[in-house]
Amino acid sequence: MPTHTRPNRPALSYHHRRGTGPTIVFLPGYASDMTGSKALALDAWAAGIGRAMLRLDYAGCGASAGAFEDQTLTDWRDDVLALIDTVVDGPVLLVGSSMGGWLMLLVALVRPDRIAGLIGIAAAPDFTAWGYDDAACAIMAREGRFVEPSDYGDPMVITHCFWESGQASRLLDAPIGIDKPVRLLHGQADRDVPFAISLRLADTLRSADVQTTLVKDGDHRLSRPQDIALLIATVARLLDMS
Repeated sequence: MPTHTRPNRPALSYHHRRGTGPTIVFLPGYASDMTGSKALALDAWAAGIGRAMLRLDYAGCGASAGAFEDQTLTDWRDDVLALIDTVVDGPVLLVGSSMGGWLMLLVALVRPDRIAGLIGIAAAPDFTAWGYDDAACAIMAREGRFVEPSDYGDPMVITHCFWESGQASRLLDAPIGIDKPVRLLHGQADRDVPFAISLRLADTLRSADVQTTLVKDGDHRLSRPQDIALLIATVARLLDMS
């Protein structure tokens, strides 16, 4: 697996395949990595038609170096920017899952000229604002971290430094200056990120080309065969527009 090394940040593990652009860039969710079912299915589809694709692990996640609890949202945004700037040529189509949907917006705001389009899968912008109650925030401030059970494996840890970085990166309270095509996929049975977040995001984006698709029985992961088929079809349509 290739590794991108940097002077003052952990080395990043990634998988990049050249092909026809724009390059699809998959951004995993919080505490996830590039080996998830959606990322691998999209990569296999892209390989089959000769499309360029980049998968990556943020610092402290998956095969990348670094300690997970040392990272912030801004650090992970900069990880994505580092790989886009050094590994990928030309425009990118960002596909962000959950927290990756927040990162894709932050990346697009910094590199607007590189963006062909955005696809959010249960996108979770501003989750530090709406995802934690006052008691959890008090624990973070007092102990430096908050731990909660997860339906997806090990307990979920969020640090106070990550929370502070998230609060400083909130987007939903003002128009978001992105003018590229955006597609938002969200399950109405999502227990982690309310689908109302995607509706609010669609309303807040400046772009006139925003479409939101709600999957009535879809959960947070949207990783069933029919969900992945929807994702691939959505990616294919946006690539055809590029």
